[in-house]
Amino acid sequence: MYKIMLPKYNQKKTIMIIAGEASGDHHGAKLVNAMKMEKNNLFFYGIGGNAMKKEGVKILVDAAELAVVGITEVFAKLPTIFKAFSVAKRLLKSLKLDLLILIDYPDFNLRIAAAAKKLRIPVLYYISPQIWAWRQGRVKKIGKIIDHMAVILPFEEIFYKKHGIPVTFVGHPLLDSSIDSSRSSSEIKKSGQQIIGLLPGSRNSEITKLLPVMLETAVLLQKKFDDIKFILSIAPTVDKQYIKKTVRNFNSIINLELNDGPVINVLEQSCFVITASGTVTLETGISGTPMIIVYKISPVSFMLGKLMIKVENIGLVNLIAGKTLVPELIQNEASPQNIAATAGRILDDPLLMENIRNELLKIKNILGGPGASLEVAKIALNMLS
Repeated sequence: MYKIMLPKYNQKKTIMIIAGEASGDHHGAKLVNAMKMEKNNLFFYGIGGNAMKKEGVKILVDAAELAVVGITEVFAKLPTIFKAFSVAKRLLKSLKLDLLILIDYPDFNLRIAAAAKKLRIPVLYYISPQIWAWRQGRVKKIGKIIDHMAVILPFEEIFYKKHGIPVTFVGHPLLDSSIDSSRSSSEIKKSGQQIIGLLPGSRNSEITKLLPVMLETAVLLQKKFDDIKFILSIAPTVDKQYIKKTVRNFNSIINLELNDGPVINVLEQSCFVITASGTVTLETGISGTPMIIVYKISPVSFMLGKLMIKVENIGLVNLIAGKTLVPELIQNEASPQNIAATAGRILDDPLLMENIRNELLKIKNILGGPGASLEVAKIALNMLS
């Protein structure tokens, strides 16, 4: 079923690349493109999505089948995850592999790395597990099975160097394609209309918990502001039929537009965003767009997470800044009433909006400049040689 036809080994270098989620698929595609620009005798296969597929990666398992968040939520996906792991591990043994590149998705990828290490396959890990936030004990395992870490946050480099693990801070890949952040809030507000972006996540489990809450929040904000419009971002990895069915009940109540293109399309138009936690909060922050971060998981996952997480914030923009720049409403706090009230206070205060915007733009300097994909490509090609 998963038979791979490879070119002659002496003609091509064979690379397996694994990205288990939408953001990883996007970053993986840019990395593959950068590597091919530098060297053309490369053959890629692995786990990913449409972005990596378009770059010529032979996709064995679709990343959309594996995306999940929360500890208890994983159980529903276990059969698919085990199947994908079995496929990847079998191919590690059967193909003459020159390099394994792993992107984020730690619980799956660290197990694959361990299998590759036994087979003496060099392993490059791009986008570190957030072990500085929880389960720090994993760093010992990483030191034994990973040959090089390519990290995208500056404090991650310090963390890994402290533990004697080969590491390079490459900058953040989002800086390669971030939107124009030089616009003021007044320039973003077009035709006297406030446009609010709704970003409910890239996993179906996030959508089912957050989309109804965001739409009910929109109803409350629509009552408060006459000049308001909402744009809902639909990630390529989620169930579009569920979204359209859920939205149908709100079409006559709120001024809502659906966007199934890149999230950057929403950020370019929005003066404010209500977003799920995740990489998208950093993309929003780099654009300088004020936001509220909301999140809901199962009660059991939430309680277990509270016991293990060692940081005060969950939003990447707040973690990088080292303080709470934007509000975080988590679990029971993420009610439509709370979100609408918090958003209303910010939207009613132009000075506060501008202050938040200016603070967010400072994050861009912390993350360095563009070119992360090319930097990782250089590390990967060096490991191939």
